[in-house]
Amino acid sequence: MPSLTTRLAALIAARPVTAEDRRLAALFTLDAMANALAGRKTAPGRILLDWAAAEPLTTGREALLLGGLTHILEVDDLHRASVVHPGCVVVPAAYAVARRRDTGGHAFLDAVLRGFEACCRVGMAVGPAHYRIWHNTATCGPFGSAYAVGDLLGLSPAAMTDALGNAGTQSSGLWQFLETGAMSKHLHAGRAAEAGLLAADLAARGFSGPPQILEGEKGFFRATCTDAEPARLLADPEAPWQLRLTSIKPWPCCRHTHPTIDAGLELAGRIGNRSIEHVRVTTYQAALDVCDRAAPLSEYEAKFSLQHTAAAALAEGRVDFTSFDEPARQRLAGLAARVEIAAGAPFAGRYPQAWGAEIAVRLGDGTALSATREHAFGDPENPLDETAMRAKARMLLEFGGIATPDRFIDAVLAMAEGGALPALPEATA
Repeated sequence: MPSLTTRLAALIAARPVTAEDRRLAALFTLDAMANALAGRKTAPGRILLDWAAAEPLTTGREALLLGGLTHILEVDDLHRASVVHPGCVVVPAAYAVARRRDTGGHAFLDAVLRGFEACCRVGMAVGPAHYRIWHNTATCGPFGSAYAVGDLLGLSPAAMTDALGNAGTQSSGLWQFLETGAMSKHLHAGRAAEAGLLAADLAARGFSGPPQILEGEKGFFRATCTDAEPARLLADPEAPWQLRLTSIKPWPCCRHTHPTIDAGLELAGRIGNRSIEHVRVTTYQAALDVCDRAAPLSEYEAKFSLQHTAAAALAEGRVDFTSFDEPARQRLAGLAARVEIAAGAPFAGRYPQAWGAEIAVRLGDGTALSATREHAFGDPENPLDETAMRAKARMLLEFGGIATPDRFIDAVLAMAEGGALPALPEATA
């Protein structure tokens, strides 16, 4: 019987691509590119740019650079069922190769769609225990970048299996960085983009890879997944493209905090100037595993704090780039300390298909208020429309110092109509 990777590649290759699929892929590409351009204006971004400038920028180094930049601000896309951020891996790798080959917009967008499909399907198959130690974007991402690049290179089915095999053998990325707020998460995205690109580039030259990289006795599932669900890799071949099932982030922090933020923003308008005595957030266990930080000590830790983000939403009625700095952490520390978090029904049982939360507030006058989100703003069930997507991209591009953001937005979206791959603009501010 053909290997799982061979069957996955065949499933993806057989799927039709419509004009609407390309339009949505262009919007997701815009989101990723805007994140990368904004990421240049951060401390980790400046380090990555300095590293990239030290040597000639090869295609692989460009993919690593763009992948790292895309993931810095914590406002890039997220596929819930796989817990993978596909855009920060697939788009940079595909873009670097498409630039090298002068690929047209349709071919590029088709490769993005197929790359999302590959890494999200692998991510859905790893099982929930994998995520407790391994960062799924880093471990599953190389399958997506390899498929996207392989698609652009026109790999044969056998060569695509080689590419996926060597993508999988490079899978790595551990959550240990959260203990100190280290910059490793950005490296995870960059390396996943570069690893898949390298695997596909080598496969195009006849470099073989292990066909049973997923299911083999010494393969990915056996090594890193105690409760893998291999059947999910190939399940529902007629389902919508996984890109269509991917969430867009409206707030620049860990997606696990977003259901709480969304519910908290609803309550903020009802609370007004009344004092908040106590807050209880009920959500799913993975959110606690990653985002239980009652007193975050850095901007990055605050982005991974249910307590801080709940306090920001409730007390200030907004969550934006200014919500995590030192003044914000000091301003919100008292309320964050009164936020209790727990995993519970119905959210724990619905994860990862649904990322939900309830936020319950007791006010100083004794009033009790609550709000629930089964699906946060930006999920496919509650999506940002094209106007909101353009507005988000404009915010990121302006943050990144791009003088004419609408010109770049239009150029990216024009790819869906057959337009050329746009160059990344330089910052002017």
